[in-house]
Amino acid sequence: MDFIQVYRSSRPNLQYIDVSVNYLSPSSDTFLLKSAIKIFTKFASKSSHPHYLVGGISLADQIIDRFSLICHFNINMPNLQTQTVTDRLPPPCFLMDNMDHTRAFIKDVRRIVIKVGTAVVTRSDGRLALGRLGALCEQIKELNSKRYEVILVTSGAVGLGRQRLRYRKLVNSSIADLQKPPVELDGKACAAVGQNSLIALYDQLFGQLDMTSAQVMVTDNDFHYHELRKQLSETVQSLVEMRVIPIFNENDAISTRRAPYEDSSGIFWDNDSLAALLALELKADLLILLSDVDGLYSGPPNDPQSRLIDTYIKERHEDEITFGDISRVGRGGMTAKVKAAINAAEAGIPVVITSGYPAGNIMRVMEGERIGTLFHRDSHLWASFTEVGARDMAVAARESSRRLQAIPSGDRRKILLKIADALEASQKVIISENEADVAAAEAAGYAKALISRLTLTSQKISSLAKSIRVLADMEDPIGQILKKTELADGLILEKRSCPLGVLLIIFESRPDALVQISSLAIRSGNGLLLKGGKEAKRSNAILHKVITEAIPESIGQKLIGLITSRDEIPDLLKLDDVIDLIIPRGSNKLVSEIKEATKIPVLGHSDGICHLYVDKSASIDMARRIVLDAKVDYPAACNAMETLLVHKDLVDGNGLNQLVTALQEAGVTLYGGPRACPVLDIPQASTFHQEYTSMACTVEIVDSVYEAINHINKHGSSHTDCIIAEDKDVVEAFLGQVDSAAVFHNASTRFCDGARFGLGAEVGISTSRIHARGPVGVEGLLTTRWILRGSGQVVDGDRGVTYTHKDLPVVP
Repeated sequence: MDFIQVYRSSRPNLQYIDVSVNYLSPSSDTFLLKSAIKIFTKFASKSSHPHYLVGGISLADQIIDRFSLICHFNINMPNLQTQTVTDRLPPPCFLMDNMDHTRAFIKDVRRIVIKVGTAVVTRSDGRLALGRLGALCEQIKELNSKRYEVILVTSGAVGLGRQRLRYRKLVNSSIADLQKPPVELDGKACAAVGQNSLIALYDQLFGQLDMTSAQVMVTDNDFHYHELRKQLSETVQSLVEMRVIPIFNENDAISTRRAPYEDSSGIFWDNDSLAALLALELKADLLILLSDVDGLYSGPPNDPQSRLIDTYIKERHEDEITFGDISRVGRGGMTAKVKAAINAAEAGIPVVITSGYPAGNIMRVMEGERIGTLFHRDSHLWASFTEVGARDMAVAARESSRRLQAIPSGDRRKILLKIADALEASQKVIISENEADVAAAEAAGYAKALISRLTLTSQKISSLAKSIRVLADMEDPIGQILKKTELADGLILEKRSCPLGVLLIIFESRPDALVQISSLAIRSGNGLLLKGGKEAKRSNAILHKVITEAIPESIGQKLIGLITSRDEIPDLLKLDDVIDLIIPRGSNKLVSEIKEATKIPVLGHSDGICHLYVDKSASIDMARRIVLDAKVDYPAACNAMETLLVHKDLVDGNGLNQLVTALQEAGVTLYGGPRACPVLDIPQASTFHQEYTSMACTVEIVDSVYEAINHINKHGSSHTDCIIAEDKDVVEAFLGQVDSAAVFHNASTRFCDGARFGLGAEVGISTSRIHARGPVGVEGLLTTRWILRGSGQVVDGDRGVTYTHKDLPVVP
């Protein structure tokens, strides 16, 4: 098969273009190829990079951000001058939106050695883990289809053989034999039996994926001689060129090694060191060691104090790490993996140790995600925010919050008033920094809705300062007695409010959110970590500086930490023992990704799909005012109307036309549901579950309030929904049956706001049904604890106490 591949040059954060043309059929037309070239060159321009000529048309090797093209054509071009460019081709590459900067080397990877351990290959009972092996083979298939060269090193033969021989010995034993003490089976015999079954399974799994695998058995003696090593490399090269998967394992059946296993030969003594050796001999670009844990921990993985090390730095971690037990089934364990990883990394081959249990971890490594533990020769040169820094930042916030809780309520109030004054006094510099962010966002072509959220004005800053003062004058929420009960004579139980602890708030584009959240954290006595969007980097930095400078030294400016890089977020999401709550303020994608990536409780809404239903009993004049306000007042807000539902009787009575005309005159683009489109002659909405965050909305016609309720409960996001009606029965049905955080009658959805609710400020609007719902103010950042005051009572089987369980008055 003849083929030509054209790849564009690489650059950090950019992807390759891969054009692959296969020459198979002599009857095909060159038109297909020329069409592909037109598609390619539409996105390309003149370049100083080398050009590959196909049929006289130049394909430029271009730098094109986030564009990938793969073309396969059956053509016949007898005059085509082909070049053998395979050895000079850059490696294939995924679209790496989630790539961590410490994993940027992944874009240059072409040949990968993957080592899978016995604990991954087998289950706890010694049988094969078919699900994990199937997922492994599927990932290798995907890599192979993207023209990565994959070499597999597998363990598991001894463990599998041991399980089979135990069964064979059992069925061949007499009752007398079974009474004898068990004798450990010969490991070499186990290897001979297990290897056959293991390779047979790999062959079957790869065969189901239309792939071919090859078994390569080696011993340490095979690496003593240059000619043998050369032959091994040539054989592997031939296999990978034909896209065959070489599967390596040590030939334990004839190995001369005896327990205890030591690397006396200086070659290798287990499959981890074998994988590292093969990575060097076969000139691999990456070694992935799959384990039964997530990576290298600072101590035993089951120790709550141990933390996952995402990048191993020898100078920092060598004396810090405490290793636990060896593998339950293999020879080594994490000690062996770390030793092999260090050796390979020092030789220039990056290594990632990660878990082989999740189905997609290999692909996540290849997509540049920060998972597992990375060993890299240059890791000591990277000045990055590490897992130690993440923990230190969270711990510092907690310590500062405890000092904040310890001071009198009046002193916390003074801090808030000082912040409000500082904001107003710093308006000029705040707006200047914000204008720089806005200009950069406009130059980058950001949507108007995002720029609207990003912009700070004098009016906004004054409003923020006012809301902080309102918050400062509210009753102190910390330590409030919510319930008081006499359990027995002289035994008094109190339920008191208290801070949650440390909050991690991740928000997009709105720098005013930083001010609101910081003031709420101080009022509620919580420590705070903030991560804003990169588009508001300068605005967030100046606001954070103004706020923290107003915090007394006795409390500490580390009470509120500002995270400046998205690379830091994965470390923070792992700190479920230090961070108590995450509140994401942003898109559905942001909230969903955070929920999937952490064990820490997440509070927030994923969409703001707010509905407004106009009933046939509504005043059209009132409806017009409310509809316009709900959509036009601030279209980018999460409480803006996104769907207008109108009763069918308003179609004939001209009510619908009045509402639609008012929206269109205000510049709102309308999309319709199946019933509204033919009536209003507007484009059909692609989906009812649509948050526009712009001057656009969906319109649909419904038969009744009950159809409106069903529509909202099915397509809404449980945020804020409103009815405009005068019929009391209709209103009560709507208010009682719409399952949303906020349900309004004859009022704009824009009222769903912490400040407008009198909460002083809000950290966000929660659509969750647990802990807090709707606008989340101070109360949403508090939890409770129980205080029991006694006079020497003991339980003693409940014989010495007479319970009264009497409610007592709560005295402020």
